Amino acid sequence: MKSIDARLGEIIPKMKESKFIEGRGLGNEISFYVFDYEPEYELKVRDYVRVIKKTFNYDGTDRQILEFDLYDMLIDITKEKKIFDRIFEMEEKQGPDALFKAMITFAKPDIFLNKVKERLETESMNNPVIFLTGIGKVYPFVRSHTILNNLQEVLDKTPVIMFFPGTYDGQSLRLFGKFKDDNYYRAFRLVD
Repeated sequence: MKSIDARLGEIIPKMKESKFIEGRGLGNEISFYVFDYEPEYELKVRDYVRVIKKTFNYDGTDRQILEFDLYDMLIDITKEKKIFDRIFEMEEKQGPDALFKAMITFAKPDIFLNKVKERLETESMNNPVIFLTGIGKVYPFVRSHTILNNLQEVLDKTPVIMFFPGTYDGQSLRLFGKFKDDNYYRAFRLVD
């Protein structure tokens, strides 16, 4: 098995391939990719995401990265809903189950999807590539397969790379290598 450094090193060359932007395969499948990794490499992957963004986000490049950190988005949503300051108090007084129920009532996939659409509409970019990060930080409030399922409805030709702390075998996602998400068949593993 390849080291995490070797696998990370394959991301930029893959993204430079024309078939990456155009889609993959004869069936013109959607360009959704998963870069799965052992959770212990989370900080290394975060650092490398910054490297990738620096590589592509400059004038004249043929691709630009839009990163959506689901955790940051969730925090922004709680602030917009004016409940951020009450979250800790709620958990302390009512317990984690009450907090969980409250969080999932407003952390709906369509809210995240609208934020993605808004940003795509307001930012003028050459061949954007969407990075989804923060997957492990939002569990169990937000589920990765739900976000991907909803994104595919609005992102026709825009490639998406989900950085996933766990395993993806081409059919199912297993967060942290332990928690099985619903099956998701439409994404490709970015790097084997």
